[in-house]
Amino acid sequence: MSTETGSLWNRLRRGLGRTRNGLVGRIGIALGGAARIDEEVLERLEESLIESDLGVETSLELVERLRRAQDAGPIAAGDEFALRQLLVDEVAVLLLDAPPVSLPAAPRITLLVGVNGSGKTTSAAKLAQASLARGETVLFAAGDTFRAAAAEQLEVWGGRLGVEVVRRPKGGDPAALVFDAVQAATARGIDHLIVDTAGRLHTRGQLMEELSKVHRVARRAAGDAWNIFTLLVVDAGNGHNALVQAREFGAAVPIDAVFLAKLDGTAKGGMAVAIARDLRLPVAYLGVGEAVEDMVEYKPRSFAAALFG
Repeated sequence: MSTETGSLWNRLRRGLGRTRNGLVGRIGIALGGAARIDEEVLERLEESLIESDLGVETSLELVERLRRAQDAGPIAAGDEFALRQLLVDEVAVLLLDAPPVSLPAAPRITLLVGVNGSGKTTSAAKLAQASLARGETVLFAAGDTFRAAAAEQLEVWGGRLGVEVVRRPKGGDPAALVFDAVQAATARGIDHLIVDTAGRLHTRGQLMEELSKVHRVARRAAGDAWNIFTLLVVDAGNGHNALVQAREFGAAVPIDAVFLAKLDGTAKGGMAVAIARDLRLPVAYLGVGEAVEDMVEYKPRSFAAALFG
C-alpha cells in the first residue's frame, strides 16, 4: 500500500469510526453468544443492519445472502470476525451492482446542490483542493445570493486555496450569476468551475423550481464546451431523511452523484449504502473530517471494509 493510499484509508476508517463502532456493537448483540447462525440470529441481525441505516432493501438482501451462505456451510456465530468479513464481501458485491460514478473530464462545471447546512461550501473547498492537486485551474461561483455570509465563507476558502470567486450583491439572480461565472471561466481557460448554490428545503416548490432554472442556465451557457456534473451534498447525520432529500432533488435536477458529508460526526454512515443501493444513485465522495484534505473518493470495497473491519 502506497503512502497516499494508506493515508486515504486511515482517513476513511477514522471518518467511519462512530458508524463502525455502532454497527459492530449491534452485530455482537445480534449474535448473542449463539452457537450457530439460525433464523432467530438472522432476524436480530436484520434489525441491527436496518438500525445502522444501511437501508431496508439492502439489509433484507444482505440477510438473505447470509442465509444462503449458512445453507451452503454452517458459519459459527461465535466467530464474529468471520461474519464481519462475510458482510464486507457481500456489501461490496451489492455496492458494485450500483451505477458506477463517471467523473467528467475537464473543462467541467460541478454544480453543488442540497439542503441548508448540508456542508456544500466546505465540500466545494475539498473538491477545489483535489483539483488543484491534480494541476487543474479552479474558479468558484458563489451561487448563494441570498446569504451574504455564504459568499463570504466561500471567499475565505478561496483566499486560503488561491481560488478566485465570482459573486454578486446579496439578492441577485443566482441563474444570472451562474451565467456570468461560466462566461468568466471560459474566458480564463479554467479547468473546473465549482458552483456553490443556495441551500434549500426540498419541500419548498418555488425554491426547487429556481434550482431547475439555475441548472438550465448553466447548461445553456456551457454549450458543448463544458461537461456538467451535478453533485448532491448530503449530511450523513440526516439518516433516512437523506433518502427523501435525494428523491426530491432528483425530481428537480438530474443528479449525477452524491457527496456524503460529515461522516466523521455521525454513526449513520451506512446511508452511503442505502443511497447507492436503494436509490441507485452513485456516491462519488465522502467527507471524513473538517480539514480541506479530508475527502476520499468512494470505493465500494474500501468502504465496506472500513464499515465492518
